[in-house]
Amino acid sequence: MKKILILSGSPKKDGNTAALVEWFAEGARSAGADVEVVNTASLNYKSTGCISCRICQRAEAYVCAINDDARPVLARMAKADVIVMATPLYFYGPSAQLKVLTDRMFSLYKWDNAANTMKSPLLGKTLILLASAYEDVGLGALEAPFKLTAEYSSMKFESLLVPNAGESGDIRKRPEIREETVILGRRIACK
Repeated sequence: MKKILILSGSPKKDGNTAALVEWFAEGARSAGADVEVVNTASLNYKSTGCISCRICQRAEAYVCAINDDARPVLARMAKADVIVMATPLYFYGPSAQLKVLTDRMFSLYKWDNAANTMKSPLLGKTLILLASAYEDVGLGALEAPFKLTAEYSSMKFESLLVPNAGESGDIRKRPEIREETVILGRRIACK
């Protein structure tokens, strides 16, 4: 059974991102996947991102030195087969709620600069991006860092980008997007 961890980056509980997360999870669960959804807006952080202390680089385990709600989520990322990041488009990037967690992913990598090597429990996993925008602009800029992260980490990458999603919750009026998202969840669970 595939373990899928969905990181929902929207502060809205019933908006467009929530709908995408719900639909993807529905499809994945219908194919037998073990799906966990984490609402990153409800996490309590002691830091607004990675503080570059590099303690994680000296530790044997892949663990962030900051002991807050991000730490167990990062540990679950290391154990998941598929990591789904879902976010609305905010100023050509992901929401701050998701960005804080992605910055803390630094702890999931170990670099040996002298040997020019990198190790990570993320290597070979699948990264999925679910994103929507009010209009038809900016989704390419949003997708780029996720795609590069996947490439750098030898992760398989797919995205479902929804332009012209409208205001919060409007995406629920588009049954074709629901169907596409459910199918993607089901297909990813079966891969």
